Amino acid sequence: MESPPKEQHISIRSLFTTANNQRHKLDAIPDPSSSRYQEKLRATIAQFHECRQLIDRLAVFSPNETEDDISSSNLQYLLTNYFLGELIRKDCVADRKTVLQQAQAAYERYLKLLDQYDMLSNSDNKLYQRYLSERDDFSLLSTSDPTARRNTKITRYKQEQELKLKLEYLARVPLALQNDDAASREIYLAEIQLSTHNTFHALDIIKQELKIIALMPLTSPTPQPDERAEDYRHRKGVPKDDYSERLDPPVSHLLNNGKAGPILSKDGKPLRPFILLDSRQSLRDGVFRQGHALPTMTMDEYLEEEKRRGGIIDGGGAQQGGQQQVDEDDLEKADAETMKAREWDEYVEANPKGSGNTLNRG
Repeated sequence: MESPPKEQHISIRSLFTTANNQRHKLDAIPDPSSSRYQEKLRATIAQFHECRQLIDRLAVFSPNETEDDISSSNLQYLLTNYFLGELIRKDCVADRKTVLQQAQAAYERYLKLLDQYDMLSNSDNKLYQRYLSERDDFSLLSTSDPTARRNTKITRYKQEQELKLKLEYLARVPLALQNDDAASREIYLAEIQLSTHNTFHALDIIKQELKIIALMPLTSPTPQPDERAEDYRHRKGVPKDDYSERLDPPVSHLLNNGKAGPILSKDGKPLRPFILLDSRQSLRDGVFRQGHALPTMTMDEYLEEEKRRGGIIDGGGAQQGGQQQVDEDDLEKADAETMKAREWDEYVEANPKGSGNTLNRG
C-alpha cells in the first residue's frame, strides 16, 4: 500500500500518540467513578474517535493488502478500535446498556480488521468464527463440563501470562534496537496478540452483563427537579395559587403551622389551637428570643423556696450517725455505760468468734 502523504502521516502519529499518552495517564487516577476520571476518559475517547476517523478517511488499511503490506509504523494503528472498546467500557455516566453495545461494536471492528489481514492465530480464529455464529450467546466456556471449563480457564490464563512476559521482554529492548524496524514490528505484533486475547475475554463479560441487564425490570425515568417540586406540593395539598418562592412566609402562616383558614367556626367553636396576645408588639418581641425557656430564679433562690415548701429536710447524714457523747458529770449514766461495756467484754470472752457455728463442722 502507498503510504499517505508525510504531513497527514505525522498528523495521525501525533494524534494517536497523544491519545495513547492520555490513556496511560488515566491509570494514575485512583477512583474510576470520580468526575475527574470520567471527564478525562471522555476526552480520551473523543481523541481515539478522531484518530479512527482520520485512519478511515486516509485509507491507511485496505482490504486488498496482507500483513506484510502494512508498514511497521502503521501496525500500532490496528489497536485503535481495541483501545476504544477498553475505554468505552469504563464509562460510568452514560446508560450502561448503550455503553456495552458501543464497546462491543469497537471490539468487533478490531477483530474484523485483524481477520481481514489474516493476523488471527489458529485458536483465535476458531474463537472468532464461533463468535460470529453464536454472537448472542457467545461464551469462552462453551461446555457445561466443570473439568473442561476449568482446563479452558487454566489454558487461557497461561496464554495471557506468556504474552505479557513476551511483551515485557520486548519492551526492555535497548533504545538502539527499538529504532530497528524489525524489533519495533515484533513489539507491535506481540501487543496485538495480547490485545486479541483480552478482546475475547471482554466480549464474554459484555455478553454476560447484557443478559443481566435484560432481566432487570424497567425503571421509570428520573423526574426532573420541577416535576419533583410539583409532586411534593400536590401531596401536601398546597394550591398552585398559594405557592410562593419566598423563603420567609408570613408570620400568620408560621403561627398557623402552615394551615390557612379561620380560627373559629360560625358557632364560635375553635377550629385549631391559638394563642391570645395582648398586642402585635408582643408577637414581634417574641421573634428574636431564645427558642427554649429561660430560668426565672437562681439556684439559691430555688433551694430556699424548696426548703420553705418542706421539700428539703435538715439533719441526717453525718450528723445523725455520730456517736452520742456522755456527760461526765452524770455519774449514774457514766456507771451504766461502764457496766454495759464490762458485760460486753465478758460476753465476748465467753463466746469466741465462730463458736456458735457447730453444725457444719466435720
